Amino acid sequence: MKKVTNSLIVIAMLFVGVTSMQAQELRSSSGSNTGKIDSDGTIRNSSNSSVGKIDSDGTIRNSSNSSIGKIDSDGTIRNSSNSAIGKVEDDGTVRNSSNSMIGKIESDGTVRNSSNSSIGSASGVKKTWAAVVFFFFSF
Repeated sequence: MKKVTNSLIVIAMLFVGVTSMQAQELRSSSGSNTGKIDSDGTIRNSSNSSVGKIDSDGTIRNSSNSSIGKIDSDGTIRNSSNSAIGKVEDDGTVRNSSNSMIGKIESDGTVRNSSNSSIGSASGVKKTWAAVVFFFFSF
């Protein structure tokens, strides 16, 4: 019985590891696929072409690999001039540089605008990464 239990634990750990390494899809409010973000931060459009990347240090890059912004550890989103253009709070609230709420990334990945209407989903995507794609940069 112990071998069966250990085998089940190993299988469960492998499943979690494999599923966490998969890309997370970005969807429009109608549910259509608009792209995905790979586990390494590569941003892909609906044709699976790489259109940008978010590096592990928070640097946001375009398809030419040029730095176009940065995500600070506190959720502040910066442009290429290092000016703060917004922030993602711990609860997923997205604010612009004037501190006005412009949207929210909910815990289930639903992305809402300031009117609380769903504008898409980013299930399994870091809230700051989802905000970069949905609110701050065009890829």
